[in-house]
Amino acid sequence: MDSVVEDEKKHDQRLEETMKILEDGDDQCLQKKIKIKKRPPRCHDDDDDDDDDEGVCVQEKKKLMMKKMMDKAICPSPHATPELPVILRNRIKALGGSDVTFVIQKPLFKSDVRLNQNRLSIPLNQIQQSFLTPEESERLNSRGNGKKCADMEVMLIEPSLHRETISLRKWDMKKASGNSTSMYVLVTNWNSVTERNSMKEDETVQLWSFRIKSKLGFALVKRRLQDDPRNSSLRGILDS
Repeated sequence: MDSVVEDEKKHDQRLEETMKILEDGDDQCLQKKIKIKKRPPRCHDDDDDDDDDEGVCVQEKKKLMMKKMMDKAICPSPHATPELPVILRNRIKALGGSDVTFVIQKPLFKSDVRLNQNRLSIPLNQIQQSFLTPEESERLNSRGNGKKCADMEVMLIEPSLHRETISLRKWDMKKASGNSTSMYVLVTNWNSVTERNSMKEDETVQLWSFRIKSKLGFALVKRRLQDDPRNSSLRGILDS
């Protein structure tokens, strides 16, 4: 029993140290989203015969708690806009671009990297700031020339800084309930983007928009929580 309590105290101390590391950093998103939680209650309080089971249960709950906290940290607060990496900002400026706007941050789903789907989904309800002009919105909402949906050719600056021409479309999909949901998608050549940049399921990406002489363009950023050196302590807790 004493060994279990001692392990729990050590674990709580590691949690406190990790939170202190994050509080001392400059990542506002992580500071707002990751909070210290009380140690979860034991699963059994019957008798001392369950001591071993209790220790295992508490450790599992701690791991689940930390995973949930890391998942929440992936999504930026609507009040804390991230910074576009300097190298991409300079590339946009060198091309004569301006009006840089943060569009969305999201994890890559299996459908985003599956070769036979060849598209990146941009759910409308996750978009942080509007990036289309009224004319562009009207165009994407239209149907014409026998096409299922209209599209716009746009430039995409990849994480590798390669420039690709890609198509932006709007999809309206009906659910089994009869309701419909809408999303923007980047299609045409998307598979080439994922291959060149070694993009995989569950990686987090940011999409930014910009304008070159009023013409819409995008910049893509790979942002993985585990890339931040301050999160090494978090990985240690999850792996323990």
